[in-house]
Order: sequence, then structure tokens, then C-alpha cells
Amino acid sequence: MKVAVGSDHAGLSLKNLIAAHLLSRGHDVVDVGTHEAMSCNYPDFAKQVAYLVRDGETDRGVLVCGTGQGMAMTANKVLGVRAAVVSDPFSARMTMAHNDARVLCLGERVVGQGVAIACLDAWLETQFEGGRHQTRVEMMEG
Repeated sequence: MKVAVGSDHAGLSLKNLIAAHLLSRGHDVVDVGTHEAMSCNYPDFAKQVAYLVRDGETDRGVLVCGTGQGMAMTANKVLGVRAAVVSDPFSARMTMAHNDARVLCLGERVVGQGVAIACLDAWLETQFEGGRHQTRVEMMEG
């Protein structure tokens, strides 16, 4: 799977851990940044990842900031992209299975590294179920 990752300064450490974890599991990673701990604007990175997912250049995307919320709000502005903030593996799994959320958002200041990796793995291992959920996803677009 090809996965885009992005973060602001508040999510840099967790983003780097996630990128390394993805690579160790054989995934291709597109890291859009940030690559420095200097203060930066999360919307720049959220948009880049959302566009990569929307345009089919990557299969999925992961965004990290302090809470995950700003990243999700920005990514969800891109038509056709569904981004979800999660802090537990069950929610990560369900947001993919039922909502086809191809962008996962995490808060470095909210979840520990172990929980973040568990969320990531649960989300990656889950496919969209379609069926009745497809109708509901289509309703979101309207």
C-alpha cells in the first residue's frame, strides 16, 4: 500500500515513528513533511496529503498534529476525502470499515506511541465494507 504522511511541528515525532513503522511493514511512504521542529502551519500538510489521496496518487494518508483535529478539519474540506481523528483501535477500524475514511488523523499530544501504532495497524488492516455503508458515505457527499 502507498501511504502519504504529514504533520506539523507538534506531530513531527509521531509522524516519523509512523513513517518508519509503515516502511518496516513493507508499505511505500510519501512524506510531505514537515521535516523540522520549527513552528509551521498544519493546513499546508493536511492539504497535500488530502490531495494525494483524492487524486489516487496514494491509497491512504496519515496526518498528525497536536490533537489531530486541525488536520482532520482541513483534510475534510477536500471534496471526496474523509478524514477521521481516532484515539483507539476500535474507532480506527470502524472509521475505515463503515466510513471509508482513507485519511487517519492522530494527535501526538493525545495518544501515546503504542496506541497510535495500534490505531494505525487496525486501520490499515481494515477494508471498507460497502453495502449499506456505501449509501451512507454517498449521503455525506451531498
